[in-house]
Amino acid sequence: MTGNVPESPEPNSAARNSPGGDSRNKSDRLASGATIRTLALALAGAAIVAVAAIVGARLSPEAATAQGDGQNAAGPVVTVAAPTVRSIVEWDEYTGRFEAVENVEIRARVSGYLTDIAFTPGEIVEKGDLLFRVDPRPFEATLAVAEAELAGADAALQNARAEYVRGERLVEREAISQETVDRRREALRVAEAARAAAAATMQRAKLDLEFTEIRAPISGRISDEYVSKGNLIVGGASGGTLLSTVVSIDPIYFEFTASEADYLKYRRLASEGVRESGREVQHPVRVKLMDENAFAHEGRLSFVDNRLDRSTGTMRGRATMANPDGVFAPGMFGRLQLLGSGEYEAVLIPDAAVQTDQTEKFVWLATADNRAQRQTVTLGPIVDGLRVVREGLSPDASVVVSGAQFVQPDGPIQPQPAETDRLAEQQRG
Repeated sequence: MTGNVPESPEPNSAARNSPGGDSRNKSDRLASGATIRTLALALAGAAIVAVAAIVGARLSPEAATAQGDGQNAAGPVVTVAAPTVRSIVEWDEYTGRFEAVENVEIRARVSGYLTDIAFTPGEIVEKGDLLFRVDPRPFEATLAVAEAELAGADAALQNARAEYVRGERLVEREAISQETVDRRREALRVAEAARAAAAATMQRAKLDLEFTEIRAPISGRISDEYVSKGNLIVGGASGGTLLSTVVSIDPIYFEFTASEADYLKYRRLASEGVRESGREVQHPVRVKLMDENAFAHEGRLSFVDNRLDRSTGTMRGRATMANPDGVFAPGMFGRLQLLGSGEYEAVLIPDAAVQTDQTEKFVWLATADNRAQRQTVTLGPIVDGLRVVREGLSPDASVVVSGAQFVQPDGPIQPQPAETDRLAEQQRG
């Protein structure tokens, strides 16, 4: 028997078919929506609280401490110190290079074949040491000819002198005429001139032979040989072959240039009697090399040029320094400190206390009621680890030297005293 199985009725079909079913479903949906909205608001509030907690955890230690213990009114803890006041002299710094006092090019004075090189490249040579030798045989032959010519001139001179003396005696007896005596006198003078010429020729031949041995004209360090043995070199007063160079080692120059502003400063200091001119007094200088931290090498200013360079607007200066160990080499760079002022009372603070606002330099001061006050200053150089303050700071001021990053203008602070000299020692260390 086959038949259709009746379909199961929907569970809520009765509710939908009942007269009040629609209103009850609407009420349920409204209730569910309200629940969802309430839950969303709760979650949003929890997220805001979490973000606030994260931000609070990232606050600075001072702000977090102040927020936690209710000390907002006290402000951040900062270190303050009074400026140091003492007598100083300023040193101006310049970049320059070392130059040899004597720098000689070794050139041949006679032409010939180079037969010997008598030095080791780069070694120290003493004045008069043999460096090169040119084949001397042609010059020995020339000297021999000159000596023979001189001997002939000596014989001719002796004969002319004897003839003249004999003629003087004969003219007294009227055995010969005065005209003959005069001719003999002229012959004697010609013989004397010929003898002098022959002597000069021989002396020149001796010099040429001597010049075949090229010796060191100064003591110093020699370069390598620029010409190998066996080459034909050209000699002469101009255009001689360059064989090598020798530079002196001790003492040595340090040359530098100063700006026009620095030159004018020194001139005004000299006119005011504060600092004497470098042309009249050899001021002390200090030099450090590129791998050194301290200006440990001392010297003296020895030269100031007579005019400024038109292309650069700078004045050339030179210091002379001892170099017994040969540490300084010509061409080496270095930094030089030159005495730049007279002695005066200076106000000094740690350089870390100086703040920058675009082109303006300032420091934070602690007022009597523990508030931060901004003070613009004019700075000078660093001396012994401390910065010179030329203008804007009184010696009895209380300067914020640490913790300035947390300071607000006219904001409260908690100053803790420190010693400026101790801070300078820590900074240098």
